Amino acid sequence: MKMIRLLGVVLLAALAACKTGQPAVGHAPANTALVPQGAAWAALWQQQSGEYKALCLQAYQLAALRLDQYLAQSHGKPLAVVTDIDETVLDNSPYTVHQALNKKGYDEKSWAEWTAKAAADTVPGAPAFFKYAASRGVQVFYITNRLESERAATLLNLQRFGFPYTDDQHLLLKTTTSGKEPRRQQVLQQYDIVMLFGDNLSDFSAIFDKQPTTARNAAALHAAADFGSRFIVLPNPMYGDWEGALYDFQYKLSERQKDSVMLSKLRNY
Repeated sequence: MKMIRLLGVVLLAALAACKTGQPAVGHAPANTALVPQGAAWAALWQQQSGEYKALCLQAYQLAALRLDQYLAQSHGKPLAVVTDIDETVLDNSPYTVHQALNKKGYDEKSWAEWTAKAAADTVPGAPAFFKYAASRGVQVFYITNRLESERAATLLNLQRFGFPYTDDQHLLLKTTTSGKEPRRQQVLQQYDIVMLFGDNLSDFSAIFDKQPTTARNAAALHAAADFGSRFIVLPNPMYGDWEGALYDFQYKLSERQKDSVMLSKLRNY
């Protein structure tokens, strides 16, 4: 999980201005060691803002209306919906806060420690929608890039909130690739997938996989008719391929190097 840092940069600049009595400026001093505090502010928005909750509820309420429309149509196979897990049905913002306040980003060890707790809360609207889908005879498949070692804790976390179809058959974890298309194709062998849910564009189609920013944006515009219809997007300002694309998915860059690239992408006037 890679963190955003922009708001942290602005805060650091503001604090520096308060100490010197000079007006705050929108650039961090050259000798300031940037830390991923921006991720904490993104998580704070996710945890505390009514706007975040409203966006999630809007997404899932629209999804219920769309599902009813699909159910009224004829289909050659049983119906299914496919959903991502993290920031789509489970809220991992406490992990983001924990790492950011310790001046760290995502790493596999700390992430595994977090998921082992099975303590993530739900994304607003998610439990109600997927329970509704199941009540209408629609199967739910969870396609996630969590690892096989996280299977038991992931199922436990989902089961705590009564998510349907929380079994090994319906939980498709990452194996050899983070790309989800092979797993979607696996589901399509037996089911018609009427809707997909995610916080990252790659949760919907392979056309978004590991694409540079301009290509991702162009593909999103090209697929405009699918959003709010087949594709239901949940908000996630904390991390995602949108960030990785900014520095060409070079995840081994240092936090300072990532900060430098991200700052260079800002548009000012």
